[in-house]
Amino acid sequence: MARECGNRIRFNVGGKIFDTTATTLASAGRGSMLGALLDDNWNLRSFSPQDSGGQAEYFIDRNPACFGVLLDLLRTGEFHLPPHIPERLFYREAQFYGLLDHVRVTKWGAFDGNRLRLSASVAGRAPGDGTAIRASPDGGCCVAHGGVVHVYDWLLDEHRPINLDYQQVNDVGYMDSGNIVVTARERPGRADGGMGLFSSSTGDIRHRFRVSHGNQVKSFTAGALCFSNVESKIFASCKGRCNEYGIGVWDQITGNQSDFFYQPPGCSFGDADKLQWIDGNNCLMVATLFPRTDNCSIGLLDFREKNMVWSWSDEGTLMGAASLDEKRVLHAIVMEDSHSICVVNQYEDLGFLDLRNSGGGVRWSSRSKLMKGKIRGEESCYPKLVMHGGQLFLSMNDSISVFCGPEWVLTSTLRRSVGGSICDFSIGGDRLFALHSEENVFDVWESPTPPIL
Repeated sequence: MARECGNRIRFNVGGKIFDTTATTLASAGRGSMLGALLDDNWNLRSFSPQDSGGQAEYFIDRNPACFGVLLDLLRTGEFHLPPHIPERLFYREAQFYGLLDHVRVTKWGAFDGNRLRLSASVAGRAPGDGTAIRASPDGGCCVAHGGVVHVYDWLLDEHRPINLDYQQVNDVGYMDSGNIVVTARERPGRADGGMGLFSSSTGDIRHRFRVSHGNQVKSFTAGALCFSNVESKIFASCKGRCNEYGIGVWDQITGNQSDFFYQPPGCSFGDADKLQWIDGNNCLMVATLFPRTDNCSIGLLDFREKNMVWSWSDEGTLMGAASLDEKRVLHAIVMEDSHSICVVNQYEDLGFLDLRNSGGGVRWSSRSKLMKGKIRGEESCYPKLVMHGGQLFLSMNDSISVFCGPEWVLTSTLRRSVGGSICDFSIGGDRLFALHSEENVFDVWESPTPPIL
């Protein structure tokens, strides 16, 4: 219970008294337990409970030592954890009050690829390649491996896994911190596969997404996955038994199918490796890449106009074995300015496609010299690209390169030898997660707080 005297408020936490102010509580934010005590004008809400001495207090039956640290964090904006308080206990208390984001920001600072430091390495449940790793908005992650998705919270504690009963997971992604969407392969002779929404905390299925044609529900394989939070849409590549090949669209709120873009002749949308929604253009990038198909194709789909407004393919540009090896596109992403697409080949050459020029080719920026010392022909994972906060990240073998500036200069490299090559990585919740192939180990990288001068 809390006692207010002017701007002062009193708390009794586990028998220990704390006095603070409404101004300090306001710094906790509306989404926190303490911020919820204030009204729309940031004044303490009216209350009536009193203690035995007739003084009004807010009583909270929690750990008082942790509450004191959190109160100092709100007062000063600085985080100092005394050695006698277990770190995991403190994090759980911060989560109870809704202040975990405050702790994360003050401890690590803003995400910066050039300041990342390895903070944890988590062993996988099974050897062999994982399918994907995805960062949660709140700093947790999930790892898809075979027919199971392992889910970890911000403390890296594993929750109950999502088990698809031996169905092969193709892709996975967080719709929000509490909900995970999983796409799966349809097994021959069974009406399974498709796509489902699962709880990140319990692993239980909440909704199964359907594809309907002619008012009939069809079984299908769902592949690459992406979200548009602005449009509240979910997109996935689909392959059905009756030529339902294309891109399905579902509403995030209702879970109902809202559209379906059938692939035109000569395209392989149902086999797409990468989907990415472009908010600035209100278009969806669909990329089908090597080795899934012999020729790479990338297109932009405008669902309002029901057509493909931009496309590029390497078909006809690869002449001879040497050229085939040099320019094979293995991954692609739309840059944050929405004006270009970045692609990469196996030699770590970055290429750029101008979305304002439908007839242009790839402008290659050679990074092949970075491959010196690496053994050609050794088994490795295909490279992946991620764009975050104006920085470009590229995984290649057991390292992740960070590129910055208008010319995309290499500014730092993250390398961790345990676990073999990096098969996937993801950024979210102020963390970078890198999944290694050999032992299914994933690493957690964080940006430390800048030193106080």
